Amino acid sequence: MSTHLFTVPHPSQSTTSQLRVLTAYENGGLCLWAHTDAEKKVSVEGIGWQALWQVKVHAESIMAMAVSPLKDFAITVSADNLVVRCNLNDEPVVQHEIPHDGVSGRLTVHRTKHPGNGFVAIQHGGRVCAVAGWDGKIRLYSTKSFKSLGTLSYHKGGCQCVTFASPDSAAPHPGDPDDDIDAEDREKHARWLVSGATDKRVVVWELMDFDRAKS
Repeated sequence: MSTHLFTVPHPSQSTTSQLRVLTAYENGGLCLWAHTDAEKKVSVEGIGWQALWQVKVHAESIMAMAVSPLKDFAITVSADNLVVRCNLNDEPVVQHEIPHDGVSGRLTVHRTKHPGNGFVAIQHGGRVCAVAGWDGKIRLYSTKSFKSLGTLSYHKGGCQCVTFASPDSAAPHPGDPDDDIDAEDREKHARWLVSGATDKRVVVWELMDFDRAKS
């Protein structure tokens, strides 16, 4: 139901990188693949790819997945009430049962009180994630502990997508019609979260500075 293509430093060759694909499936499973045959530029029927590990993370189909900026963990959401963090290390662990709650193996499982989540996004700093619910609400969590950081309510239909702004998106560019915006406003724009839902509305939220709140 979701895929993410990325590169990591090669585990055995310090001068090159390795291509990887994280795949999320309709059966609630997650699998990390590595491209192990660097000489093959074209892969047919999976030749040249190796499954590093697979793990069962949801009881229902995975609806969305987000990978952290450092590519060290992913967060998944589903039709069930789970929000799951999965560490993307190379340990060949096969886990067929979903932990009840908390940390187990490579998984950190958070059981919410609201089933049905359609999308997830991770803030550019990697510390905060936003989960879009079918009830129209957007819930913010710490990616480390899943502590609740707030709930955003406006949409009247199921929320289908969310995305965080980044510092680069708020930086001035040649010919930008917003060149007259001062540094303070640009800093606020870098903290925007945008959501869309089945109510045909797109909402821009200005979030607090979570990094400053931590300090």
